[in-house]
Amino acid sequence: MPALEPAGAADAKKYQRTIEAYAIPDVVLVNQNGTKVRLREVLKSDKPIIVDFIFGTCTTICPILSVGYANLQQKLGANSRSVHLVSISIDPENDTPKVMRDYLKRYRAKPGWDFLTGSRSDIDKVMYAFNAYIPNKMSHYPLTLIRSPRDGKWIRIFGLLSSSEFMNECQKVGIR
Repeated sequence: MPALEPAGAADAKKYQRTIEAYAIPDVVLVNQNGTKVRLREVLKSDKPIIVDFIFGTCTTICPILSVGYANLQQKLGANSRSVHLVSISIDPENDTPKVMRDYLKRYRAKPGWDFLTGSRSDIDKVMYAFNAYIPNKMSHYPLTLIRSPRDGKWIRIFGLLSSSEFMNECQKVGIR
């Protein structure tokens, strides 16, 4: 006879959520337009920031994370600039500004969603800083980081979220 699931087990969250503080490395990265940006300055915004780690040719986790960003921008509509979405490449050897621009176009990204790359050394520093380092891009995992402008703390979400779960997490830091 199969074991019975406890009531509500099917509704249990499929992701882990923790609150973290990160020391952002002082690195210069390049955005999808080829413009150099200082990561610390990008992430010190007075608005909520959401960060993920993806790569342009991924066919597994990255498209799911990017659909989440696209859906969020669509749901926010005219308020989509109230949050800064940042995707950081884990494949800097291949994610050129053109590859990143094409990737953002594929997801109909609106202004306020940036895709950043840099040297392998700088990308590794960023991944280590966010406790997201992986030695091989094919071994990456679903990770979303949401920074609240109120206290500067980061919500670390490990796992894939539904659209409603993602929106709920965003609302907790004032994204509406």
